[in-house]
Amino acid sequence: MTLARQSARWRPSELLLPTPAGLYCPPADIHIDPVRPVARALITHGHSDHARAGHGAVLATRETLAIMALRYGEGFTGSQQVAVPGEAIRVSEVDFTFVPAGHVLGSAQIAVESRGLRIVASGDYKRERDPTCAGFEPLPCDIFITEATFGLPVFRHPSAAGEVAKLLESVRLFPERTHIVGAYSLGKAQRVMALIREAGYERPIYIHGAVEKITAFYEAEGIPLGEIRLVSETDRKTLGGEIVICPPSATQDLWARRFPDPVTAFASGWMRIRARARQKGVELPLVISDHADWDDLLATIKEVQAGEIWVTHGEADALVHWCGTAGLKAKPLHLVGYGDEGEADPVEEAADAASV
Repeated sequence: MTLARQSARWRPSELLLPTPAGLYCPPADIHIDPVRPVARALITHGHSDHARAGHGAVLATRETLAIMALRYGEGFTGSQQVAVPGEAIRVSEVDFTFVPAGHVLGSAQIAVESRGLRIVASGDYKRERDPTCAGFEPLPCDIFITEATFGLPVFRHPSAAGEVAKLLESVRLFPERTHIVGAYSLGKAQRVMALIREAGYERPIYIHGAVEKITAFYEAEGIPLGEIRLVSETDRKTLGGEIVICPPSATQDLWARRFPDPVTAFASGWMRIRARARQKGVELPLVISDHADWDDLLATIKEVQAGEIWVTHGEADALVHWCGTAGLKAKPLHLVGYGDEGEADPVEEAADAASV
């Protein structure tokens, strides 16, 4: 009887289950993206609502570990181990495999596999090409755990390249005005810079101090961003006609008002909702998201061929309903502590502010 039990297929809740600290794997005694300090943590990516300091041990990709060290200091964890994408790491009788998620540099999905059951925790992800990170790799599984930040049919993102073209056209039309682009400090800011370069823009791009540290890391990783200059207190009045990239909150404070007749832009999936743009005083909304939109969420669920879907955060109810109509078993996990692309921003900026 004991041998039969050891070889029996896990029930899903025996392999992975939601807890107040986050997703937990009992056989390996490990959490995924825990929201409070735990003994052992697997981290999908470096955004601060998923990657927190204070764990006893952290397993993540090399880039994510480096980003956590930049944001929290070298002592952010008791010990750390590099997860090589595509290579399984066995803990107890469970295999953990990190697979690219396409969200930001170093981001990964985590496949949890044991006794013939595979559960994939995708973290945050997107399907659109991003020149600054490895693209999402769909992984067939029994259970797929997905976010739903933009899990409503209204969210269908246009191409990011097309949105950057709007920015450059505005720069051409208003050469005397500074274009200030609000973009999250990790991932979005660097992606916007790379897309601007791909569009042929060769002038220097100016950045806020809160963006400098992560941008330098991206450049050190071999991502070409062209000439990047830090905005100084003395030169703001001379930057008419230039592009400046800063954290979103900086577009609303005194820092932004010292530029010549600034055009305020904001790169976010939430800019699909024009009322949000008006509420934030955004003159030039740029619908550029690092999360999957409605169509890509559905396409991904179909592609991984999972019979069951768990939704961690975002518009979970709508996505669960769609899964039901498609004949899939689905449920929301109601995990707390994970922000969406807009709500997470104050946390993100707090993590970077120490460097300014």
